[in-house]
Amino acid sequence: MTPNENTRRCILSGERDARAGLVRLALGPDGTVAPDVRARAPGRGAWIGVDRAALEAAQHKGKLKGALARAFKTADFTIPADLGARIAEALRRNALDRLGLEARGGTLVTGSERIETAARRGQVHLLLHAGDAGVDGSRKLDQALRVGTDSEGSELKGLVLALPRTILSLALGRENVVHIAVNDRGAAERVREALARWHDFIGRDFDGQPCETGSQGSSAAVEDAVAPIDEND
Repeated sequence: MTPNENTRRCILSGERDARAGLVRLALGPDGTVAPDVRARAPGRGAWIGVDRAALEAAQHKGKLKGALARAFKTADFTIPADLGARIAEALRRNALDRLGLEARGGTLVTGSERIETAARRGQVHLLLHAGDAGVDGSRKLDQALRVGTDSEGSELKGLVLALPRTILSLALGRENVVHIAVNDRGAAERVREALARWHDFIGRDFDGQPCETGSQGSSAAVEDAVAPIDEND
Protein backbone atom coordinates (compact mmCIF):
# COMPACT_ATOMS: atom_id res chain seq x y z
CA MET A 1 0.00 0.00 0.00
CA THR A 2 1.32 3.44 -0.95
CA PRO A 3 2.19 5.49 2.15
CA ASN A 4 -0.19 8.38 2.89
CA GLU A 5 -1.65 10.18 5.88
CA ASN A 6 -4.31 7.49 6.30
CA THR A 7 -1.90 4.56 6.54
CA ARG A 8 0.41 3.41 9.31
CA ARG A 9 3.16 0.84 9.63
CA CYS A 10 2.91 -2.10 12.01
CA ILE A 11 5.83 -1.91 14.44
CA LEU A 12 6.19 -5.71 14.45
CA SER A 13 5.64 -6.88 10.87
CA GLY A 14 6.72 -3.73 9.05
CA GLU A 15 3.60 -3.99 6.86
CA ARG A 16 1.71 -0.79 6.08
CA ASP A 17 -2.07 -0.72 6.15
CA ALA A 18 -4.96 1.71 6.52
CA ARG A 19 -5.36 3.08 10.04
CA ALA A 20 -8.76 1.40 10.29
CA GLY A 21 -7.13 -2.00 9.86
CA LEU A 22 -4.54 -1.52 12.62
CA VAL A 23 -4.67 -1.05 16.38
CA ARG A 24 -3.02 1.90 18.08
CA LEU A 25 -1.22 1.46 21.38
CA ALA A 26 -0.63 4.41 23.67
CA LEU A 27 0.96 5.14 27.03
CA GLY A 28 -1.33 5.76 29.96
CA PRO A 29 -0.60 8.41 32.62
CA ASP A 30 1.25 5.78 34.66
CA GLY A 31 3.38 4.67 31.72
CA THR A 32 1.44 1.47 31.08
CA VAL A 33 0.93 0.42 27.45
CA ALA A 34 -2.78 0.30 26.67
CA PRO A 35 -4.95 -0.26 23.58
CA ASP A 36 -6.26 2.93 21.99
CA VAL A 37 -8.62 1.35 19.47
CA ARG A 38 -10.26 4.66 18.55
CA ALA A 39 -6.88 6.39 18.15
CA ARG A 40 -7.82 9.33 20.35
CA ALA A 41 -5.27 9.19 23.18
CA PRO A 42 -2.74 12.06 23.26
CA GLY A 43 0.99 11.62 22.76
CA ARG A 44 3.00 9.29 20.58
CA GLY A 45 1.42 6.03 19.53
CA ALA A 46 2.51 2.67 18.17
CA TRP A 47 0.50 0.71 15.60
CA ILE A 48 0.16 -3.05 15.36
CA GLY A 49 -1.39 -5.12 12.59
CA VAL A 50 -0.58 -8.65 13.74
CA ASP A 51 -2.96 -11.04 15.44
CA ARG A 52 -2.98 -11.85 19.13
CA ALA A 53 -0.84 -14.97 18.76
CA ALA A 54 1.90 -13.05 16.95
CA LEU A 55 1.73 -10.18 19.43
CA GLU A 56 2.08 -12.47 22.42
CA ALA A 57 4.92 -14.39 20.79
CA ALA A 58 6.75 -11.11 20.17
CA GLN A 59 6.08 -10.04 23.74
CA HIS A 60 7.41 -13.33 25.12
CA LYS A 61 10.62 -13.01 23.08
CA GLY A 62 11.18 -9.36 23.99
CA LYS A 63 10.65 -8.10 20.44
CA LEU A 64 7.57 -6.11 21.39
CA LYS A 65 9.49 -4.20 24.06
CA GLY A 66 12.13 -3.09 21.56
CA ALA A 67 9.59 -2.15 18.90
CA LEU A 68 7.60 -0.08 21.36
CA ALA A 69 10.73 1.64 22.67
CA ARG A 70 11.56 2.77 19.14
CA ALA A 71 8.02 3.96 18.51
CA PHE A 72 7.60 5.77 21.84
CA LYS A 73 11.22 6.98 21.83
CA THR A 74 11.58 5.88 25.43
CA ALA A 75 12.08 2.68 27.39
CA ASP A 76 10.27 4.03 30.42
CA PHE A 77 7.02 2.12 30.11
CA THR A 78 5.37 -1.07 31.33
CA ILE A 79 3.80 -3.74 29.14
CA PRO A 80 1.03 -5.57 31.02
CA ALA A 81 1.35 -9.34 30.87
CA ASP A 82 -2.21 -9.58 29.57
CA LEU A 83 -1.86 -6.92 26.85
CA GLY A 84 -3.21 -9.30 24.20
CA ALA A 85 -6.34 -9.95 26.24
CA ARG A 86 -6.81 -6.23 26.86
CA ILE A 87 -6.59 -5.44 23.15
CA ALA A 88 -9.02 -8.24 22.31
CA GLU A 89 -11.53 -6.98 24.86
CA ALA A 90 -11.17 -3.37 23.68
CA LEU A 91 -11.82 -4.42 20.07
CA ARG A 92 -14.77 -6.55 21.15
CA ARG A 93 -16.26 -3.67 23.11
CA ASN A 94 -15.69 -1.31 20.18
CA ALA A 95 -17.54 -3.69 17.84
CA LEU A 96 -20.45 -4.02 20.26
CA ASP A 97 -20.59 -0.26 20.73
CA ARG A 98 -20.76 0.17 16.96
CA LEU A 99 -23.68 -2.27 16.77
CA GLY A 100 -25.40 -0.40 19.58
CA LEU A 101 -24.95 2.95 17.83
CA GLU A 102 -26.33 1.60 14.58
CA ALA A 103 -29.30 0.09 16.42
CA ARG A 104 -30.12 3.47 17.92
CA GLY A 105 -29.69 5.03 14.50
CA GLY A 106 -32.29 2.73 13.00
CA THR A 107 -30.00 0.97 10.52
CA LEU A 108 -30.36 -2.54 11.98
CA VAL A 109 -33.13 -5.07 11.47
CA THR A 110 -33.68 -8.02 13.82
CA GLY A 111 -36.14 -10.87 13.80
CA SER A 112 -35.88 -13.65 11.24
CA GLU A 113 -39.10 -12.83 9.39
CA ARG A 114 -38.32 -9.14 9.06
CA ILE A 115 -34.77 -9.89 7.95
CA GLU A 116 -35.92 -12.43 5.37
CA THR A 117 -38.40 -9.95 3.90
CA ALA A 118 -35.81 -7.16 3.75
CA ALA A 119 -33.20 -9.50 2.28
CA ARG A 120 -35.46 -10.73 -0.51
CA ARG A 121 -36.23 -7.11 -1.38
CA GLY A 122 -32.53 -6.36 -1.74
CA GLN A 123 -32.50 -4.07 1.29
CA VAL A 124 -29.80 -5.89 3.29
CA HIS A 125 -26.21 -4.74 2.90
CA LEU A 126 -24.76 -6.92 5.66
CA LEU A 127 -26.13 -10.01 7.38
CA LEU A 128 -24.83 -11.20 10.76
CA HIS A 129 -25.44 -14.44 12.66
CA ALA A 130 -24.79 -15.07 16.35
CA GLY A 131 -22.18 -17.72 17.02
CA ASP A 132 -24.86 -19.98 18.51
CA ALA A 133 -27.45 -19.41 15.77
CA GLY A 134 -29.12 -22.50 14.36
CA VAL A 135 -27.74 -23.79 11.08
CA ASP A 136 -31.14 -24.04 9.37
CA GLY A 137 -32.18 -20.53 10.33
CA SER A 138 -28.89 -19.06 9.11
CA ARG A 139 -29.08 -20.94 5.81
CA LYS A 140 -32.61 -19.68 5.19
CA LEU A 141 -31.56 -16.07 5.65
CA ASP A 142 -28.38 -16.60 3.61
CA GLN A 143 -30.53 -17.83 0.74
CA ALA A 144 -32.82 -14.80 1.06
CA LEU A 145 -29.76 -12.57 0.90
CA ARG A 146 -28.59 -14.24 -2.31
CA VAL A 147 -32.03 -13.90 -3.86
CA GLY A 148 -32.23 -10.20 -3.03
CA THR A 149 -28.78 -9.47 -4.44
CA ASP A 150 -29.20 -11.60 -7.58
CA SER A 151 -26.41 -13.84 -6.28
CA GLU A 152 -28.15 -17.21 -6.36
CA GLY A 153 -25.66 -20.02 -6.87
CA SER A 154 -22.87 -18.02 -5.22
CA GLU A 155 -21.34 -18.51 -1.78
CA LEU A 156 -22.61 -15.16 -0.49
CA LYS A 157 -23.76 -15.52 3.11
CA GLY A 158 -23.95 -13.80 6.45
CA LEU A 159 -21.02 -13.40 8.83
CA VAL A 160 -20.87 -15.71 11.84
CA LEU A 161 -19.77 -13.70 14.87
CA ALA A 162 -17.69 -14.82 17.81
CA LEU A 163 -20.58 -13.67 19.98
CA PRO A 164 -23.58 -15.58 21.40
CA ARG A 165 -27.12 -14.27 21.13
CA THR A 166 -27.12 -13.19 24.79
CA ILE A 167 -24.32 -10.69 24.20
CA LEU A 168 -25.85 -9.38 20.97
CA SER A 169 -29.16 -8.91 22.77
CA LEU A 170 -27.51 -6.89 25.52
CA ALA A 171 -25.58 -4.76 23.03
CA LEU A 172 -28.73 -3.88 21.07
CA GLY A 173 -31.07 -3.66 24.04
CA ARG A 174 -33.44 -6.14 22.41
CA GLU A 175 -34.60 -9.63 23.28
CA ASN A 176 -33.24 -12.80 21.69
CA VAL A 177 -31.12 -11.26 18.93
CA VAL A 178 -29.91 -14.20 16.84
CA HIS A 179 -29.57 -12.55 13.43
CA ILE A 180 -28.91 -8.95 12.45
CA ALA A 181 -29.36 -7.25 9.08
CA VAL A 182 -27.86 -3.86 8.26
CA ASN A 183 -30.05 -1.95 5.81
CA ASP A 184 -27.76 1.04 5.16
CA ARG A 185 -24.62 0.80 3.03
CA GLY A 186 -22.55 3.20 5.11
CA ALA A 187 -23.60 1.52 8.35
CA ALA A 188 -22.72 -1.87 6.86
CA GLU A 189 -19.19 -0.65 6.11
CA ARG A 190 -18.77 0.73 9.62
CA VAL A 191 -20.02 -2.46 11.27
CA ARG A 192 -17.96 -4.73 9.03
CA GLU A 193 -14.83 -2.70 9.73
CA ALA A 194 -15.25 -2.88 13.51
CA LEU A 195 -16.05 -6.59 13.47
CA ALA A 196 -13.25 -7.47 11.05
CA ARG A 197 -10.64 -5.69 13.14
CA TRP A 198 -11.69 -7.66 16.20
CA HIS A 199 -11.99 -11.00 14.42
CA ASP A 200 -8.64 -10.52 12.68
CA PHE A 201 -6.91 -9.87 15.99
CA ILE A 202 -8.38 -12.88 17.79
CA GLY A 203 -7.73 -15.11 14.75
CA ARG A 204 -11.34 -15.96 14.01
CA ASP A 205 -12.86 -16.04 10.52
CA PHE A 206 -16.48 -15.21 9.72
CA ASP A 207 -17.38 -18.85 9.17
CA GLY A 208 -17.05 -19.34 12.91
CA GLN A 209 -13.70 -21.11 12.65
CA PRO A 210 -10.18 -20.24 13.90
CA CYS A 211 -7.94 -18.72 11.24
CA GLU A 212 -4.68 -20.44 10.37
CA THR A 213 -2.96 -17.06 10.37
CA GLY A 214 -3.95 -13.52 11.22
CA SER A 215 -4.60 -10.75 8.73
CA GLN A 216 -1.06 -9.43 8.92
CA GLY A 217 0.70 -12.78 9.21
CA SER A 218 1.56 -15.41 11.78
CA SER A 219 4.13 -15.29 14.54
CA ALA A 220 6.74 -16.49 12.06
CA ALA A 221 6.05 -13.50 9.85
CA VAL A 222 7.34 -11.09 12.50
CA GLU A 223 10.20 -13.27 13.69
CA ASP A 224 12.84 -11.37 11.72
CA ALA A 225 10.96 -8.22 10.80
CA VAL A 226 12.41 -4.91 11.90
CA ALA A 227 9.84 -2.23 11.23
CA PRO A 228 11.17 1.27 10.58
CA ILE A 229 10.00 4.03 12.87
CA ASP A 230 6.90 5.76 11.58
CA GLU A 231 6.86 9.42 12.54
CA ASN A 232 3.11 9.64 11.84
CA ASP A 233 1.68 8.18 15.04
